[in-house]
Amino acid sequence: MAFSFKKSAELFPAAVRKKRRAGFTYRRFDTAADAVRFAIEELPADSLNGAYLQVDEARFDQNGIRSLYDSRDFPLPRRESETASAETSASKDAA
Repeated sequence: MAFSFKKSAELFPAAVRKKRRAGFTYRRFDTAADAVRFAIEELPADSLNGAYLQVDEARFDQNGIRSLYDSRDFPLPRRESETASAETSASKDAA
């Protein structure tokens, strides 16, 4: 069965005992696409490390979340990466 980005999803933070991470607690999203986008584009890397996404009975770790985001089936616009932005700026400057 194919993954559905339209299903609701829950994003759980990593269990961290040494320090509290400000701003990232459990969140529920109307769609898995919104949850994946939030995890990749909004969470700091250290918060994403150890977090997991649950959609129905399926769980996705950091690598699974990244795979969903990179999937050609991902339905939302992706934020342009910093590397791509720098390359685009450099090519415009050279022209």
